[in-house]
Amino acid sequence: MRRGHPSPGRAAIARARVPSQTANPILSARRPAQSGADCTVDEMRSTQLDAAKALRGPIVRMMRIHIVDPSAYTPPYDHALCTALGLTGAEVTLFTSRFTYGPVPPAEAYRRREMFYRRAHAAAGRGGIAASRLGGPGAANAASSLRSRRAKALKLAEHLPDMLRYRAISSQADVIHFQWLPVQALDWMLLPRRAGGGGPRASRCAAPLLITAHDVMPHEPLPLQLTAQRLLYRHLDAVVVHSHHGRDRLVHELQVPAERVHVIPHGIFEHLRGGRALAEGESAARQRSGGRRGPVVLLFGLLRPYKGIDVLLAAWRMLSEQERMGGELWIAGMPRMDLHPFQLQRGAHWLGQGPPPPTEPPPPEGVRIAPRFIGDDELALWFEAADIVVLPYLEADQSGVLSTALAFGKPLLLTDVGGFPEIAARGAASIVPAGEPHALAGQLRLLLADPARREQLSAAARRLSEPGGPLSWSTIAEAHLELYQRLRGPGQALRRHIGGCGPR
Repeated sequence: MRRGHPSPGRAAIARARVPSQTANPILSARRPAQSGADCTVDEMRSTQLDAAKALRGPIVRMMRIHIVDPSAYTPPYDHALCTALGLTGAEVTLFTSRFTYGPVPPAEAYRRREMFYRRAHAAAGRGGIAASRLGGPGAANAASSLRSRRAKALKLAEHLPDMLRYRAISSQADVIHFQWLPVQALDWMLLPRRAGGGGPRASRCAAPLLITAHDVMPHEPLPLQLTAQRLLYRHLDAVVVHSHHGRDRLVHELQVPAERVHVIPHGIFEHLRGGRALAEGESAARQRSGGRRGPVVLLFGLLRPYKGIDVLLAAWRMLSEQERMGGELWIAGMPRMDLHPFQLQRGAHWLGQGPPPPTEPPPPEGVRIAPRFIGDDELALWFEAADIVVLPYLEADQSGVLSTALAFGKPLLLTDVGGFPEIAARGAASIVPAGEPHALAGQLRLLLADPARREQLSAAARRLSEPGGPLSWSTIAEAHLELYQRLRGPGQALRRHIGGCGPR
């Protein structure tokens, strides 16, 4: 999922941390003694090593990890992963670009370097290229399309030199983990040079290279895009996927060697729960006003063809007013498609800023739409107001929206695509065949009429996000560290941190 959200604040970040309730001496040692102070990387590493010895902890945790997301496609995921890895004592740096939709959480357990596409962002201004990422989400309305095309051209011009700049400093890392590479036809040639290869010694690195395939296959592939993806993966040591379904697709459809593909689930975005005071949320508003709206079904996130919006609308219109239980369907997110063929403008109420108050009467067909980007300052309100979160996708592997819904403990209604059945198998979702509006309408009908079933699904979702649970970030971080160490081989952590690797 390519979504980003403004900062949820320090309290929310604390909830996203791994479940150690005591101070982390390694993390404390990493930070300067006074706010605004600075220290060299060598001083930082020496202090961390002393802290690790004091803890009698494994030196393997002292890895220098580079997380690389040039276009800032997934700031919530980047932040959650870097924070969890940093809280184990690893030295983590996120190499990315400025996220132009809004602020991002402060990097408290890792360092963030916004070294990509700086001139393009500066030329267009903070809000001008919010969605012009290479190969990813773009501007959603005609007014900004020209500016978006110009910004995209600027970013493409910067991509080559910025990737080469990163390659020149990549030898500082023990592990290099790409989250996205937006120009795969070119990027395989821009990867860090292997040790023993050509080029200056200072720019060569023995660190393993891996990537997380957030989109196992392109949703709307361009010509030769699959060929470029296959070529890129041949030059990497490992590919991380979020589901066994995704692993099977890479092995069988892209012919990636099975031993290079590793399944690590998508963690739950607990830190997004605190984006705004929930006292201002839907439940408190209902309590103050004495009003009570019926159940709310929420479809949230970027609006794209593969999300199955047409199937959901067809299913919703199959329900009688009585079967809807006075409920409403809310569709909220930035459009990446033309919504008019779905006739949303005819039977829907278009929302402004924030969810509607509970006493506002429903529109004729019970459909409301907010066609815009929604950040953390609003996100909590939308999910708190929802009684069911529906993902009627036609194809996918995993979803950041799904992880956000789990963080809020919301009942999920999913289609049987990608890794979604793996979530249903954990008891946190009902599931229907993809692309079948009658089946979707049937499950909507059942869930709207059965609060007990919704609570059962909610309880399962809450269990998944418990500290140490299978989808908690402490568990996700451990799985990544184990993979990193296997890729590096035995004894590498101690040798590299004592002897060093490349310039510091």
